[in-house]
Order: sequence, then structure tokens, then C-alpha cells
Amino acid sequence: MQELILIRHAQASFGADDYDLLSDLGHTQSAWLGELLAGYGLVPDRLATGSMRRHKETLDGIRKAFGDLPETEEYPGFNEYDFSGLLNAHHGGEAPEHLHKDQKAHFQALRQTLAAWQRDEIDNPPEMFSEFASRVENARRQTCRPGAKRVLAVTSGGPIAEILGAALRMPLDSRVEFNMQVKNTSITRFIFNERVFYLHSFNETPHLDRLDRVAQRTYS
Repeated sequence: MQELILIRHAQASFGADDYDLLSDLGHTQSAWLGELLAGYGLVPDRLATGSMRRHKETLDGIRKAFGDLPETEEYPGFNEYDFSGLLNAHHGGEAPEHLHKDQKAHFQALRQTLAAWQRDEIDNPPEMFSEFASRVENARRQTCRPGAKRVLAVTSGGPIAEILGAALRMPLDSRVEFNMQVKNTSITRFIFNERVFYLHSFNETPHLDRLDRVAQRTYS
């Protein structure tokens, strides 16, 4: 059997001009996660990311705890959906500014927007939900091809929830709820071979479970 370890990127820069940069805390979260994985002896023999900067910076932080690791394979299919574009499309072209800047308002609106997106109720979205689901599945299949015992891929909350939902045959509205739960630098693990693919664990953050780190858990 093979193992897929999906990592959600570390804390990015919500509300900044460029969200796709890790915050100072995000770099620290990545380093802590690398130390944990290396300490557990979870050495990957295949590495993958999406093409987003936050994915690559998170993997850079993880790598520091290891010696030599394989070259990184890049799959844009692991990229997050365009949440700003979806919010704008759901609001007829441009969402109110506070929905992009205020975290509480943003995530409340995003939950409703994602549900509408999955039901194909948004006109002219950046991509159709079916296209998103297809590209995520294609990236998963490419990453999980034979030839590696342990695969580690850094991605985003949306693709993790989609892979989880497809594996468990969850209804679409449940996938939205799981999407909202995925923590930065969380670990979601699957066991698979050429015939089966099933969930082993979801959304673990043992590197943030110490009492002096609990406050460093983040979701954006």
C-alpha cells in the first residue's frame, strides 16, 4: 500500500494586496511541521505542490528539517479555486469590499458562495465547479501513480475537501463544511494502491497541539 499525505499551505496573507505570500507565522508553521514529519520518520519519496507561491513556500519550510528529498513535481490542478473571483461573480460582478477584507464576513459569504457554485447557480464563474473537481482529481491521480511508497503534496483547503469528499462519496454541501474546517499546515492522510483509495486521517495538527502553540492554529 502507498500513502498520500496532503498538507494545506501555511497561513497566507489574508487582506493584503497579495494573499499568495506566507505570513511570518506561516513560515514558522511550515518549519514546525517539517520538524514533526522528520521526527516521525515520515520521509516522502515523491513531492508535489500546486503552482501557487504559498504552496511552494510551505514546502520550502518543510524541507529545512530533512536532508536530500526528491525534486518537486508541480500540478496546477492542486491550486485553490479563485475565491475572490467567485465572490465577485456571485454578487453580480463585484462583491462589497468588506467581503474581501473582513475575515468573519468573508467566510460567511464564501460558504454561501461555494454552495451556489456547486449547484451551478453562479453566472460566469472563474471556472465551473465540475472543472475544478476534474482538475483536482487529475492532479491526485498523477501524484498517486505507482512508483512511490509515500507521497507528500502541498495544496489548499478546497482541493483537500474535494479529494476527501470524493473518497467518502460525500454530498456536495458537506464538502463545503469540510473545506471551512481545514487548518493551515494540517495533515490529511490517505492509503491507496491501484485498486483502492481511502481516508486514514483528516486535518491533524500535532505540531500545533502543544499548549504554547495552540493559539498559532489558523484557517486562512
